[in-house]
Amino acid sequence: MFIDREQELAALDQLWNSGKPELFVLYGRRRVGKTELLRQFCQERRCVYFLASQLREKDLLRQFTETARQVFQDPLLENLTFDDWPGALVYLAQKAQTERLAIVLDEFQYLCEENDALPSLIQNFWDTHGQSSKLFLVLCGSQVSFMEREVLAERSPLYGRRTGQQQLKPFSCRVSGRFFPGYSAQQKICAYGILGGIPAYLNRFQPDLPIKENVLRELLSVQAYLFDEVNFLLRMELRDTRTYQSVLHAIASGCTRLNEIAQRVGLDATAANKYLTVLRDLGMVRRETSPTERAPEKSRKGFYAIADNYVNFWFRFVMPNRGLIESGRSEWVYEEKIAPHLSSYLGLAFEDVCRQYVLLHWDEKLKVPPEQAGKHWDKDFDSDVLTENTDGSHFVGECKWWDRPVGENVLDNLQGNARKLPGRFQHNTRFVLFSLTGFTEELRIRAEKEGVILVSAEEML
Repeated sequence: MFIDREQELAALDQLWNSGKPELFVLYGRRRVGKTELLRQFCQERRCVYFLASQLREKDLLRQFTETARQVFQDPLLENLTFDDWPGALVYLAQKAQTERLAIVLDEFQYLCEENDALPSLIQNFWDTHGQSSKLFLVLCGSQVSFMEREVLAERSPLYGRRTGQQQLKPFSCRVSGRFFPGYSAQQKICAYGILGGIPAYLNRFQPDLPIKENVLRELLSVQAYLFDEVNFLLRMELRDTRTYQSVLHAIASGCTRLNEIAQRVGLDATAANKYLTVLRDLGMVRRETSPTERAPEKSRKGFYAIADNYVNFWFRFVMPNRGLIESGRSEWVYEEKIAPHLSSYLGLAFEDVCRQYVLLHWDEKLKVPPEQAGKHWDKDFDSDVLTENTDGSHFVGECKWWDRPVGENVLDNLQGNARKLPGRFQHNTRFVLFSLTGFTEELRIRAEKEGVILVSAEEML
């Protein structure tokens, strides 16, 4: 299935119809759907789409020539193989003198591995030939840090040449739920908590099967795609994955502070921070601070979380039980090692879903866009949702992944804790409660009187 990405396709369409030469940069983590987006865009368009592999440059040019042969009925190409990238691109620019032509160089980082001068060569080509053609050139890459450093950064030879760029992000929980039209809101959030918003992973679950059956088939089976996908991702990005795996396992096990992670892994804080920085660049780990912090990057109160739900679930439940799974005890692993802890695990995922709602869908109930939204924690209390809004107001929220309706006691507790927030959060504050299974009638009546916002799981999705 190809789901969503309407805005991204519309942006590409707009550039395609501009009538001007375009150099577009698309990047994002692996499996997020870049290739499928570009294939959808290229359908019924004049396009040379090239997906690079980790080969020597001569073989890459040979493959690129074959791709061009399939697009153009040109006798010149029958006995010709491009010797270098400038020659190949100049040939295609000539084919785009009077008619629009898209060139997609997918997995661009592999081309640069073989020829680190390629960004400079493309810059020269673009200045001398590309800008006088009707080319639509797309550079697409899966190594986010590489694309930001070597293609988009000010020191890159290509700086100032691009006419558009997009970092493709994972789906939100609401969009992810569209993969499972028959699931309840609780089941959709559960699937999102296990798989995250990566289309390639969401496509693995069968929408007509229950969550347990999908987990057994796709994560707890040695032959399954998702059983060893984390190791593949790490090996594609990193040389020695052992320490990175230990860091991720420590976070998934509940070590969220730098010193906790360092002690668990057996590193000093400086070394642990370097590993965490790499994982943050890869989009696997995020550092969170409270919206109350004036200088988040300098704050010592930040904590670390695994940014990808699938990676988090894998390190929390799959990796520690690999031996049992490989010995055929998958059913036992699910019932004894996963099921008893799944609710508490999903409770944290539900908090993220609630913050997504505040950031992405504020117009539906909250009416005011937040400038930032996060969670706040202190010695004796925390707030699952805390925002600073564009009009100077604040939302303070609580999220309950409960199997019973939320009552007035939750609101009382939230209002009491809000009095402990820093001074600027004491003014122009509105309370928001999020619930998996709804709210008691008494709370609904009181919320109406006091202007408290109630949001159910169904409304969030």
